[in-house]
Amino acid sequence: MEVTQVLFNAQSIDGTVRKNAEESLKQFQEQNLPGFLLSLSGELANEEKPIETRKLAGLILKNALDAKEQHRKFELVQRWLLLDATAKSQIKACLLQTLSSPVFDARSTTSQVIAKVAGIELPQKQWPELIGSLLSNVHQIPAHAKQATLETLGYLCEEVSPDVIDQDQVNKILTAVVQGMSASEGNIDVRLAATRALYNALGFAQANFSNDMERDYIMRVVCEATLSPEVRIRQAAFECLVSISSTYYEKLTPYIQDIFNITSKAVREDEEPVALQAIEFWSSICDEEIDILEEYGGEFTGDSDVPCFYFIKKALPALVPMLLETLLKQEEDQDQDEGAWNIAMAGGTCLGLVARTVGDDIVPLVVPFVEENITKPEWKQREAATYAFGSILDGPSPEKLIPLVNVALTFMLSALTKDPNSQVKDTTAWALGRIFEFLLGSAVDLPIITQANCQQIVTVLLQSMKDTPNVAEKVCGALYFLAQGYEGEGESSPLTPFFQEIVQSLLTVTHREDVGDSRLRTAAYETLNEVVRCSTIETAPLVLQLVAVIMMELHNTLESQKLSSDEREKQSELQGLLCGCLQVIIQKLGSSETTKYAFMQYADQIMGLFLRVFACRSATVHEEAMLAIGALAYAIGADFAKYMPEFYRYLEMGLQNFEEYQVCAVTVGVVGDISRALEEKIVPYCDGIMTQLLKNLSSNQLHRSVKPPIFSCFGDIALAVEEYFEKYLMWAMSALQSAADLSTHIAGDDELVEYTNSLRNGILEAYSGIFQGFKNSPKTQLLIPYAPHILQFLDGIYMEKDMDDMVMKTAIGVLGDLADTLGNHASSMIQQSVSSKDFLNECLSSEDLLVKESAQWAKLAISRAISV
Repeated sequence: MEVTQVLFNAQSIDGTVRKNAEESLKQFQEQNLPGFLLSLSGELANEEKPIETRKLAGLILKNALDAKEQHRKFELVQRWLLLDATAKSQIKACLLQTLSSPVFDARSTTSQVIAKVAGIELPQKQWPELIGSLLSNVHQIPAHAKQATLETLGYLCEEVSPDVIDQDQVNKILTAVVQGMSASEGNIDVRLAATRALYNALGFAQANFSNDMERDYIMRVVCEATLSPEVRIRQAAFECLVSISSTYYEKLTPYIQDIFNITSKAVREDEEPVALQAIEFWSSICDEEIDILEEYGGEFTGDSDVPCFYFIKKALPALVPMLLETLLKQEEDQDQDEGAWNIAMAGGTCLGLVARTVGDDIVPLVVPFVEENITKPEWKQREAATYAFGSILDGPSPEKLIPLVNVALTFMLSALTKDPNSQVKDTTAWALGRIFEFLLGSAVDLPIITQANCQQIVTVLLQSMKDTPNVAEKVCGALYFLAQGYEGEGESSPLTPFFQEIVQSLLTVTHREDVGDSRLRTAAYETLNEVVRCSTIETAPLVLQLVAVIMMELHNTLESQKLSSDEREKQSELQGLLCGCLQVIIQKLGSSETTKYAFMQYADQIMGLFLRVFACRSATVHEEAMLAIGALAYAIGADFAKYMPEFYRYLEMGLQNFEEYQVCAVTVGVVGDISRALEEKIVPYCDGIMTQLLKNLSSNQLHRSVKPPIFSCFGDIALAVEEYFEKYLMWAMSALQSAADLSTHIAGDDELVEYTNSLRNGILEAYSGIFQGFKNSPKTQLLIPYAPHILQFLDGIYMEKDMDDMVMKTAIGVLGDLADTLGNHASSMIQQSVSSKDFLNECLSSEDLLVKESAQWAKLAISRAISV
């Protein structure tokens, strides 16, 4: 097979030629994998071949070694490890040879492929000579070989974890990289590759950063690189500083003054990509200090892991003026662009973080800037003043802010309607939203909103909803937080008299002609949902009137025929928003008996609409409609049974949807809602549901985040069907046991610990539901054989000491359920359990009220079981 020609054809503009080429590549790969990979690496290494085919060959090689989906990646790794050893050495030899190719694209692709192979082999203790041979390349004469080698070392550090490479080799890699970065390196490309490689290698440098001399040397070289004449090197060097600020925060004290001088010069004088990273350095320091201060609540004891050095507090007098200057560097029309990011936005974001880090101290440094610029004729100054004010509303105390806000509010309301500049209005609406978000709920004697100004605020907001789409979108956001501020007011809220008007205005916004291209329609519906969710009992009749309106809208979207694919996408987005809105209305009206009764007249029609929505087949809509149906089942209870014959097939489709796993997860949650609503009426559907759920658990194609809710769902079903669950007990318990064993001994990063805790919580909720479901039934003795394993699981998670409060509460609850259901059968097992006594005592003295309540109940249940 002439691979060059096929690779050429695979990039052809002619669809048929392209398709045939892709087909033959696929066949070649399936029939002879070693031959396929070898010919690709040969193509990549061959200097005679055209660059397009070499580049594609490298890309296909890379994709043969790695994939985004975990299960696919695992398959590819196994496949490479099982590949014939001779073929692998030939491929690796080709790759190393290509690193010295004069063609940049060939080298760059090869660097990535080598790193992918290293990511598979180094953890397996294979290819031990790789790093040595790369390091010997660094001293090669041609600069391009040196550049490619440094690039490869950088990618390699990104692919493998630090414990895979021993310290001696780490030292050699860092030496090569830092030498390549130094100002004495004449070649720009080499210096750039070295600087980018250092960024990836910083995680490996723990030992080196603990050594003063080595750390000083690395920091000196990085700081020198921020002064390079080449802009890309300066940017990469600042990226290294940003990474160092979070990885090695506690080592920064000797350098912080120099870094301040370098960053402030860059922010004021350098090109935007460099200036952005210089601001990012200070944002990153804020993140570190916010975390430390939150974790230790400002009370530092000698033994806290990382002390706070108060870098931000010390730098305030110089840092704040520098950030305020950046706010005046806005771009025209930046408010129109969804993904816009520039110096002014970065500076405002950093200012907001500084406010959260230092609190009240920032206010006197910002207020003069606001007062000086807010009335200037130049729009940029007015916008910057508004942005500065809005940025500091989260952090300082309400006592400090509210007097200022009370002065500013009238001014801002007037700017929102009268300022001639759209960007000033946009930022004003955003800042009003921040006032409502952070200061409405605070119990300070000076209320921001009074009977006197509420009318004016609402009038101005509703009027400004007719402004340009981006201003209107920010106004919706402000209204969202205004509504949220009065959540739970019970009988009456200052917004009650305006409810009808607000809802009407929001519905009008959703029909605007120019709503199509912006996020405005979504924002209007999200705000409408919040207004409904936070409304009081007084406005319930108005919410009831809204049902028919939204149903009509949904009905209209189902009627339109023959849409282009673009229109269809907009259509399903709208259907999703309408289903979401109905969900909120159902939850609101279903939460009190009087309104629920009135709402029932619509239940059949609503369910009919939801079923029609399912026939449209689109993931987003499925998710929203599914959630709305869950809310409906919860609201109408056992009567929901009449919809099951028709709805069941969609439920099953949702449970089988592994591709769009969020839909699957939502459907699992809805099975829980329906079980709670139908109780024993769900029995006819249990075989199908349980079979599918067990199938989902054993699949390695389903995203792992869906598994915890499946276990909780077992608990919901067991509670609903009680002893009828016997039919599934053996299968469910076996799945629970193997998951429980997996979830006790897990060491890993924060994300893994978080996942493990959600897995444990799901398993425990299942146990709890099963015990409660079997309580008072003659079949409780069926559960006795499983009790020792469950107690062992509780011991295991107690010993690990990494459970969160949620798991703690569920776990101690399961101990109580076990004692409560099994009675004296459980007493000796509980008394023999290694840690149940310590665990109980720890929970009884917990700060968390829910944990404490759960423990008190468990203590009672255990003492009853033991005294029998």
